[in-house]
Amino acid sequence: MSKVINSNEFKENVLNDNGAVLVDFFAEWCGPCKMVAPVLEELGSEMNGKAKIFKVDIDKSRDLALKYEVMAVPTLVIFKDGKPVDKIVGFQPKEALKAKLEQHTR
Repeated sequence: MSKVINSNEFKENVLNDNGAVLVDFFAEWCGPCKMVAPVLEELGSEMNGKAKIFKVDIDKSRDLALKYEVMAVPTLVIFKDGKPVDKIVGFQPKEALKAKLEQHTR
């Protein structure tokens, strides 16, 4: 299961990472967020350590939601070497997410 991180863990796990990290900004009450969760689990397995996946609950980490301009959930932000490089809003099929993520793992 993708690890849910809070604002304090974000810097260590995302901003200080030298690779590709996908962050799923979600909310417990969000239907599409529940749909994307198993897709991200599969994607995490398939990426075989080439990329990390974390989840951030926007209701518990509002500061991060504001900083990364999360206006709707789910919002997936791909970070490369600690910098946001791509943003995907709404549910996407696994193949589309994998293609986006692979662009940043080369």
